[in-house]
Amino acid sequence: MAKAHLLGYPRIGAKRELKFALESFWRKESSSDDLQKTAKSLRTNHWQKQQNAGLAYITSNDFSLYDHVLDHTLLFGGQPKRFAKLPFGEKSISPENAYFSLARGNLEQPAMEMTKWLDTNYHYIVPELNSDTQFSLNAQDFLSQLDEAQKLAKNVKPVLLGPVSFLYLSKARDINKLDLLDSLTQQYVYLLQELHAKKVEWVQIDEPIFALDLDDAWLKAFERAYAWFRTSRPKLLLTTYFANVSRYQGFIATLPVDGIHLDLVRAPEQLGPWVNAIPSYWVLSVGVVDGRNIWRTDLDKALALLEPWVQRLDERLWLAPSCSLLHTPVTLEHEVKLDAEIKAWLAFGDEKLVELNIIAMALNHGVDSVANELSISRAAVASRNHSARVHHADVKARISALDIVNENRESPFSVRKITQRARLNLPLLPTTTIGSFPQTPDVRASRAAFKKGEISQTKYDADMESHITYAIREQEDLGLDVLVHGEAERNDMVEYFGEKLAGYVFTQNGWVQSYGSRCVKPPVIYGDVYRPQPMTVETASFAQSLSTRPVKGMLTGPITMLQWSFVRDDQPREATALQLALAIRDEVDDLQKAGIAIIQIDEPALREGLPLQSAAWVNYLAWAVRAFKLSASVAKDDTQIHTHMCYAEFNDILPAIAAMDADVITIETSRSAMELLDGFGKFSYPNDIGPGVYDIHSPRVPTIEAMEKMMKRAFEVIPAERLWINPDCGLKTRGWEETKLALQNMVNVAKKLREKLA
Repeated sequence: MAKAHLLGYPRIGAKRELKFALESFWRKESSSDDLQKTAKSLRTNHWQKQQNAGLAYITSNDFSLYDHVLDHTLLFGGQPKRFAKLPFGEKSISPENAYFSLARGNLEQPAMEMTKWLDTNYHYIVPELNSDTQFSLNAQDFLSQLDEAQKLAKNVKPVLLGPVSFLYLSKARDINKLDLLDSLTQQYVYLLQELHAKKVEWVQIDEPIFALDLDDAWLKAFERAYAWFRTSRPKLLLTTYFANVSRYQGFIATLPVDGIHLDLVRAPEQLGPWVNAIPSYWVLSVGVVDGRNIWRTDLDKALALLEPWVQRLDERLWLAPSCSLLHTPVTLEHEVKLDAEIKAWLAFGDEKLVELNIIAMALNHGVDSVANELSISRAAVASRNHSARVHHADVKARISALDIVNENRESPFSVRKITQRARLNLPLLPTTTIGSFPQTPDVRASRAAFKKGEISQTKYDADMESHITYAIREQEDLGLDVLVHGEAERNDMVEYFGEKLAGYVFTQNGWVQSYGSRCVKPPVIYGDVYRPQPMTVETASFAQSLSTRPVKGMLTGPITMLQWSFVRDDQPREATALQLALAIRDEVDDLQKAGIAIIQIDEPALREGLPLQSAAWVNYLAWAVRAFKLSASVAKDDTQIHTHMCYAEFNDILPAIAAMDADVITIETSRSAMELLDGFGKFSYPNDIGPGVYDIHSPRVPTIEAMEKMMKRAFEVIPAERLWINPDCGLKTRGWEETKLALQNMVNVAKKLREKLA
């Protein structure tokens, strides 16, 4: 009998209950008890759903108040010593506040670094390891969540991030990370012994780095770590996802575990070889439901893949989504306004639970037992495959004609810079921001009222113009050199543009967690994409009319539009990226014709889209860079093109970033104390760079001294004449008071440094 289970369930709640509880707690409007009550209610609800779906095992310890990697840092006592003043467990500060200080910073210490989880848009808090790191088990919270689950269900499968992946994904400043492996693994042993004593049968141990290119040192680390796990423990299900891991097959099969999970959505071809390779007592968990995307599973296709192996594996066959459902919205139940035809093509988290149950029933009891469900699935798949709404002849014709489009700028950067300098007349070390300004309650209230039809278009436009005017005036008063309109009218940097493009559809409650309380609602690309009309020209022109200083036109780049959407899976991603690039290209052209001198095309997701295995990098980077250049190459020499990237490691793709040929790139560097900039210096990055001088995710107002220190560090690797000064990222999550204080300090730093350099 095949068994069904999950690798993890979305944490935030169907109506973002966790987000609102967190933000209420941070505003001191609710207590620790209130926050924990919401968290417990969500966990109970998630477990109940898994029981109702007939899953053989209920997954526990996948819930987090902020981030599961941060939870593991605390679970094993690895919090940085620079936070030693935080009295964890003492009454002077709640455990929650101590915990959140690591992720968000406090008045004394900046937050721990944050970066992307593999190739997703989920951000994790990077473990910060040093020679003085001393691991120790602090399992009270972990075991408490397990106890909650065991009171509700008999078969509970707790989740752990494996020790090797934990170290690999961490950052060490003065030590080889692998030197800490034994001391860390020993804490895992203690925890597994505790779980064994609690009669836990299975533990899911996630080792996602098997999706990456691993050298011998890291492969040997698995041998060394897992040798600790041979006795006095529950059974271990080694979990991998996001890639074909067949190249490590011979190695993994020797590890002392009791089963493996494979992502068959990404790599269905690996199933047969793995069935033949695993030991006879191992279970094989197969990820046949897509945990990363929202399209309904083709159940006939899934069954055809599995049926040849059912009798051979019998009860050793486990069914699961490809990865944790953390990356999908919770439920379609509340999507009452979604187009009915397109809604029938989709499956969110709860619907994927149902799909798992149908597959299990079909395998265990025959397809006749779920004949009606399979009929509905077939009808939905056929509807999508043959819908006239998906394909647009003009878009396909334009893509076919791309060979005659010049994808390079008219002149090299050295020539463009002279032309732009004459037009813009900016000082040394120009100051700017990344794009957004605080989304105040008034801003959100106006947008919500307009969306509900409670105010007219005229009233809404007037409200937005008022907020834009305020943002421009504040920036002028602060003395910023290049302004932005503040993006008051934008709900999200991808959703805003998607709403103005054909080929997109939008949900009401399709939220997924990006980090902490930050949730995004990715739009759904269901068909060919094109721009029916200009998207930002009117707003950009209005903002520019308010000031004699340049105001940037703000666009989201094609790769970020692709990566941060739920993308159609019926054509290569490259094809969709090029469609998006043409839409952005049209907008760039219209903006410059309207007199906008600086246009920023944000691409924070470029690195995120990089395939996990280097063999596929060349192809991805070729079409990703092509898409950006296609967007920007319509710009004249005197139109300055900016791009922005953040919260990722860029050093391994610097040649591709240079090939994008943006006049100015702004990057997030403050959490790494400008270390990220070193790679740009060593590479001799040719164009202008704006390294972020302060962390916009922290409530701390940066001092002049701290930002000056950051810029002096930047001078060591980049000439001053090619440097800009800016924050790490957009400011939509901050308040106006702290924003103005921080930016005033930033402007004062620029003035001070200009005087010194003069």
